[in-house]
Amino acid sequence: MNWIISRTAVALTFIFAQPLFANAAEVRVWAARAIATVLTEIGPQFERATGHKLFVSSDLPPAFLRRADAAEPFDILISGSTPVDEWIKDGKLIAGTRTDIARSGIGVEVRAGARKPDISSVEAFKRALLDAKSIAYLRVGSGIYVDGLLARLGIDQAIKSKVTRPESDTVSELVAKGEVELGLVVITQILTTPGVELVGPLPLEIQSYVVFTAGVSAKSTARDAAKQLIEFLTGPRAVQVIRAQGMEPAL
Repeated sequence: MNWIISRTAVALTFIFAQPLFANAAEVRVWAARAIATVLTEIGPQFERATGHKLFVSSDLPPAFLRRADAAEPFDILISGSTPVDEWIKDGKLIAGTRTDIARSGIGVEVRAGARKPDISSVEAFKRALLDAKSIAYLRVGSGIYVDGLLARLGIDQAIKSKVTRPESDTVSELVAKGEVELGLVVITQILTTPGVELVGPLPLEIQSYVVFTAGVSAKSTARDAAKQLIEFLTGPRAVQVIRAQGMEPAL
């Protein structure tokens, strides 16, 4: 009888010692800040549900490109749709995995507690920029659109001397520190950065959206897990967080 009990105990110990998820993988995610903040919220849910472990790195496309060209391994890129399409064309991402995740409009931000200028119309928006002491927007992503917009509005030269365009995704941080008066960046970054407040979106006539798109690396060693993450990011739990962070699910 003792022998039977002992054998049963050994068998149960062996069963429970086995990994709960036999196909669990480590997934290296290179993501735009907008999606990295979503993963901060729901990443743990994905890990518990699948057994996979996420390693998320947030940066801008040029930095990711340098890392990819240096042969640094990754499993999934989630960035603006234009860089993703370029990486697919270059063979870095698998075309069949391309999936739009979310989109965000561009907004204007100020330091928390600071006066909020009127940007309710195109003319009011122009006046707010002309009156501001300092302005910041990115060199890539939403910043490319903003730069062209300012030229179309005919105020680019008038405000050129007070514009800062950081190399890294730090527009909101500069505003939060009081180093810049107005920031022009995707709304999701404004809503997820402490110390800044959203003045409002760009007027509808001049609004533009940044679409965040995912693609699996052609050299990924965790393709199935990466595809699962993409599916999770388009599911109901992710959509709730995406909306809460000022974005819309991709259409």
